[in-house]
Amino acid sequence: MIRDFPLDERPRERFIHHGPQSLSNHELIAILLRTGTKDESVLQLANRLLSHFEGLRQLKNATLEEITEIKGIGSAKAIQILAAVEIGRRIANSTFNDRYVIRSPEDGAKYVMNDMRFLPQEHFVCLYLNTKNQVIHKQAVFIGSLNASIVHPREVYREALKRSAASIIAVHNHPSGDPTPSREDIEVTKRLAECGKIIGIDLLDHLIIGDNKFVSLKEKGYF
Repeated sequence: MIRDFPLDERPRERFIHHGPQSLSNHELIAILLRTGTKDESVLQLANRLLSHFEGLRQLKNATLEEITEIKGIGSAKAIQILAAVEIGRRIANSTFNDRYVIRSPEDGAKYVMNDMRFLPQEHFVCLYLNTKNQVIHKQAVFIGSLNASIVHPREVYREALKRSAASIIAVHNHPSGDPTPSREDIEVTKRLAECGKIIGIDLLDHLIIGDNKFVSLKEKGYF
């Protein structure tokens, strides 16, 4: 049984300590199956499943009936396997065509205007873009009055590195409705731009959102 294996050889423990990439195909399958039978461990069952279908390539096309024909695998286990296969298929087939593309300050402002124009507090938001200038993630970094000591580049670029972003656009709103940049706005922008150059992730712009109007600090020449 799986509990008879040393801790560092058990799939779940190895997954936790070394990541999913450290596991073999049959170990990943074993995690999905969860339990074996009275005659064999879950690892043995997973290995037999893969052997039956000659690897993942054939398994991904297997039907529920074909999988449940294998001794020790009932419908519940088979459905878990097929659900995981379908998730992988959908990820592989996904495209970025439906992602929002930002080609200009107007595009960026349009993307956030309705969400940010009436906020009662200042929200500092980052848009993380890929190499095609498509938005891959949007995140509020902090809420409150803009201050260079609060908006730390570490918080901004940590998510960029995590998302493998090629560039970012910083956005924050002025609850007054007037998007005129303050001294703090300009200082924060210059600091973020400098850090971005060091890291290799460009700050494309910093947009200030007002009441249905905006200011691009890039267009104003502040960095």
